[in-house]
Amino acid sequence: MRSLERHRDVGAYALGVLDEADAFRFEDHLMECTSCAAHVTEFGPASRQMMLYRRATPRSVHPMAQPGPRMLDRLLGEVASRHRAGRRRFLYAVAASVVFAVGGPAVATLAAHGDSAVQLTATDAKSGVWAQVTAANENYGSDVSLKIKDGAGPRSCRLVVVGRDGSEQTVTSWMVPEHDATMITMEGGAAMHPTEIDHYDVRTADGQQLVRLTSH
Repeated sequence: MRSLERHRDVGAYALGVLDEADAFRFEDHLMECTSCAAHVTEFGPASRQMMLYRRATPRSVHPMAQPGPRMLDRLLGEVASRHRAGRRRFLYAVAASVVFAVGGPAVATLAAHGDSAVQLTATDAKSGVWAQVTAANENYGSDVSLKIKDGAGPRSCRLVVVGRDGSEQTVTSWMVPEHDATMITMEGGAAMHPTEIDHYDVRTADGQQLVRLTSH
């Protein structure tokens, strides 16, 4: 694949439509191209919205279906309701936070956000990677937010959720800049509900575990 073609693949990679071989080659390209790494991060919100739409839309709905005239009003009302609910969850978290040590090299903090969300924070003593995951319960599964600090770049990483049944899902992926421990924030979604998730792993593209976040 020529260099120009690799640059053009940034959108397809961010949206998860490249096949496994092309995705692997593009991740090699990301190790050397800071411009594409920045574009992958910029595609995060669009990728997340498309994924959520796909999971929430019945297969019978035509992809070009137009919304009804009252849909915007309903959506705005729902957003306002969620903002109010989010503030209540934050107040519950302040009152119910619990700090504890977990087995292995990472120390984690668990904050309970009411009955619908959890927040986990961990630092791995070996890799030095710090991460915080917030998972909110949704109809389709979990709305996942990740904050991470990793000064050992450049490297391609991903957040993987592991279910209580052992199944795995990749929530989001990103490129760590070279020797830059600035906090990176990303969002994604998983088909599992928070109660179905056993732990969250931050891994490199080749499968090396950098930090594990677990509530037990």
